[in-house]
Amino acid sequence: MTDRRDGACGAEIIDGKAFAAGLRQRIGREVARLKAEHGITPGLAVVLVGEDPASQVYVRNKGRQTREAGMKSEEIRLPATATQEEVLAVVDRLNADPAINGILVQLPLPAQVDELAVIDRIDPDKDVDGFHVVNVGRRMVGMRALVPCTPLGCMMLLRDRLGQDLSGQKALVVGRSNIVGKPMAQLLLDANCTVTIAHSRTRDLPGECARADILVAAVGRPNFIQGEWIKPGATVIDVGINRIDAGAGKTRLVGDVDFESACRLAGAITPVPGGVGPMTIACLLANTLTATCYQAGLPAPDLD
Repeated sequence: MTDRRDGACGAEIIDGKAFAAGLRQRIGREVARLKAEHGITPGLAVVLVGEDPASQVYVRNKGRQTREAGMKSEEIRLPATATQEEVLAVVDRLNADPAINGILVQLPLPAQVDELAVIDRIDPDKDVDGFHVVNVGRRMVGMRALVPCTPLGCMMLLRDRLGQDLSGQKALVVGRSNIVGKPMAQLLLDANCTVTIAHSRTRDLPGECARADILVAAVGRPNFIQGEWIKPGATVIDVGINRIDAGAGKTRLVGDVDFESACRLAGAITPVPGGVGPMTIACLLANTLTATCYQAGLPAPDLD
């Protein structure tokens, strides 16, 4: 889903919001088919610990979109004082519930709760975040696995713009987090790209960017990637969501890429907001549908 922006920006703007809306429609149709043909309704449970306002909004949006897709949505809210044992007990209950096909524990968790221990407790077959070490290992060796939502969404946008075959593309991932950077690099490698991972100790980052046909920015620093670094015609996927001071007591969202300068050289670029962000929840629903099919011994639908 791209459109050409007028003016100084010669890049195609990759419309993640429109793509996500279409993806949710395709998911809804597959959910309806699953109900009609097999009597199965996918179920997603989201666990929220604490009162973080941003997390509350995010969980609310997940629940609404889950129900709109025809799935069962369960939201479990625990106080910020909840112990690790209490959180793990909720995970255990959801693991044992056949009506729940996907489990997501909203991060971050309060300091007294070990995030890795909670993720490790989730049944890997219900791990719709794709963070469990079993899913990471399966993915690394080419087995069927649930994939983290944001990298999955990035791949869908790339294939929509460049075609299903990404073989031979030189791809640079700036950032090496377990949530985005590392799984993104693995997915690009699986797609037969030649992949480089850059990070805080990379030498000559502008030179690395200038060689990349595909550049994925996931470093968490506002406007960090400069436009003049980008290879002319490259496809730029900006995962960053950073809130900066806009003056007069207001803030605005920007990505990790300096959009105004980058769109003069890039062939296509995701905006912030409206690029990768909307894909995350849509891909969470896609993962829930996929997990449901796997658990029922059915083939997962192709949603690209």
